[in-house]
Amino acid sequence: MELETAVWIGVSLGVLYLTWQTVSPVLSPLIVAVTLAYILYPLHERLSAKIGNRWSALLLTGLLTVFSFLFILGFALWMNDIKYSLTDYVDTFFKWLLGLNLPQGMYDLLHRLSGAISERFNAYVLGYTYSLPKLSLQVIVAVFAFYGVLVNAKAIRDEIYALLPPSREELARKLINSATETLHYLLRGWLLVSVGKGAVLAFFFYLIGISDAGGSIAAGILTVVLELLPVVGGWVVWGAGAVYLFKSGLYGKAFTIGVLGFTLISPLPDIVLSKRLGRRQWGVNALVSLVGIFGGYIAFGFVGIIIGPVSLSLLITLLEEWKRAKNSKVKAAR
Repeated sequence: MELETAVWIGVSLGVLYLTWQTVSPVLSPLIVAVTLAYILYPLHERLSAKIGNRWSALLLTGLLTVFSFLFILGFALWMNDIKYSLTDYVDTFFKWLLGLNLPQGMYDLLHRLSGAISERFNAYVLGYTYSLPKLSLQVIVAVFAFYGVLVNAKAIRDEIYALLPPSREELARKLINSATETLHYLLRGWLLVSVGKGAVLAFFFYLIGISDAGGSIAAGILTVVLELLPVVGGWVVWGAGAVYLFKSGLYGKAFTIGVLGFTLISPLPDIVLSKRLGRRQWGVNALVSLVGIFGGYIAFGFVGIIIGPVSLSLLITLLEEWKRAKNSKVKAAR
């Protein structure tokens, strides 16, 4: 019996190893596909009621395919410009941040963080710059996975709940609810709004003539990232653009980007939408949000912006459950 158990453990470990080796190269596009499916699932449900589940999934997948093709085209045309502009923006932002009167410990942390982010970004972009076939393959995987998740969403959900261990079902449900709550605020809330703000800012930066196409897109990407962080926001980017125009003597354009930025990017939209979108901390405090986003990005790349906050929210749920169980044991002992 022990030999049979050992054999099955060995076979299981072998299967898990082979599965991981197979999935790990396409893990990022799979996470992107699941993320997009989660964001668009409410729309999919509405469309499914009118045209059917598969036709709705096909329609949304077709739109995703078109946008993916445009993304690859833009990547090939503007990637170098975006890379240099974004690196310059990030370096300028951290120089401004480090120039503030910060405690020594906070200063050292931000200094190391700025170097790690720049290094990770350059390595991430360089890995794709000379490998468009690799990027195209990952986009294809993401598109097919997106369709599969949408079509089988209910079956996937039922299968996940069916796999929950009966002895720890309550804890497992709490973990699922914690991840769902974080994803709801992060993806369907602030991320969706932040992407819209980034697109608006990139359009106005290009229209007003603050930067070229690559630099405007880079400013939009930086706006998305800053909008996800507590305290700071997109006002940093449009404010820098307004200051640049003002110093250049373009007072009318500086006033225009200031008014548009205030009303369409930050902080007015945050004040109007905050009650509908929920807390920007997604159930955790501001410091944990900051660590989750930056730490997740450094560890996993852009998909880490999603993985980081979710993993920390799960950790907090586990700690709270552990404290609850400990307090229950203490009360029972009394």
